[in-house]
Amino acid sequence: MAVTEREQLRARVLRSLRAQGFRMRAGRLVPPDPNDKEHLRALHAEAVRHQIERSREGLARHEDRLLTYIADGREVDPERIRPRLVVVKPDSEDELLFRYARLHWSIPVSAGYGRRLRFVVYDSTNGKLMGIFGLGDPIFSLGPRDRWIGWDKAAKSTRLQCLMDLFVLGAVPPYSQLLCGKLIALMATSREVQTAFGRKYHGSRALISGKPLTARLALLTTTSALGRSSLYNRLSFEGRPVFQSLGYTRGSGEFHFGNGFYGDLRALAEANCEATAKDARWGTGFRNRRELLRKALPLLGLSRDLVYHGVPREIFAAPLAHNALEFLRGEHQRLRHYGHGVADLFGRFRERWLLPRAARDDSYRSFEAESYRLWIRK
Repeated sequence: MAVTEREQLRARVLRSLRAQGFRMRAGRLVPPDPNDKEHLRALHAEAVRHQIERSREGLARHEDRLLTYIADGREVDPERIRPRLVVVKPDSEDELLFRYARLHWSIPVSAGYGRRLRFVVYDSTNGKLMGIFGLGDPIFSLGPRDRWIGWDKAAKSTRLQCLMDLFVLGAVPPYSQLLCGKLIALMATSREVQTAFGRKYHGSRALISGKPLTARLALLTTTSALGRSSLYNRLSFEGRPVFQSLGYTRGSGEFHFGNGFYGDLRALAEANCEATAKDARWGTGFRNRRELLRKALPLLGLSRDLVYHGVPREIFAAPLAHNALEFLRGEHQRLRHYGHGVADLFGRFRERWLLPRAARDDSYRSFEAESYRLWIRK
């Protein structure tokens, strides 16, 4: 890349960061007030638009059909709602619907990493989509999580495989207006999800070591979309908090570079930097986007610390067993799962949140599925 091309790319990066609402101070990014969720949504808006545009080719031609799975408000009867959990299979209608729904999040959603298990939730009474969630491999180092578990290096190396991260989770309208995001969060901890995990990964082997992987799921983690979460806080079952707050992330990531020029940064890094994949069986490229950015940005005269966007996200953990922490530390060899099924969890949600909300607020009835459309019909 010629010098003038680097200068132009640098200018594009800086313009994009300013357009998103960031300010620069001593080579570091300064975000808007982290307590102002509207400003935080605006930070992500450009990356979300870019993700939607990138998905146009694969999904736009299916949109009319996919919209038939989105309910009009008048099609939802809170008294009759019955959720049905479905594991998403590759190249299926459920997969298309999952991919389509995640484009409506207020922050860009990744496709998940490593091991991946995706679910859609339908309302059995009308066949409409209620929500989605996806499990993916967790990152190796997450300070608040590791301190809370009490991990030493050996135990984490052995038992990290028994933990999965919720990389996307939520309800779609009009069910979201009936607080069904809380139902989706409860369902993610269900016995049915643990069974699906066991079926998929029983007998699998680690890519690098070749050692057998355990198919026992002990803990789910997730992070809030925008600062402090109202979805996971105070979510309980049988007097027990389902998700526990562990603190906040440092505010690092790559969303603010996902706006049309990441490919140019990647080309710059590949032409001038050595990738540091830990093992040839992982491939020959960069380990992840963050590593690539931290090598490409200095080539433009920008600080590698621009990956720290300064938007903290609340970290949550959902133990799936009475002795989840002891198991993860290697102190126990067997898990004593809570064992709650979808029907049990829905019963709690229905009486505690769904019916009271429907009685207080019937605005969900005015929702029109057509408003969920992403692309203008030709």
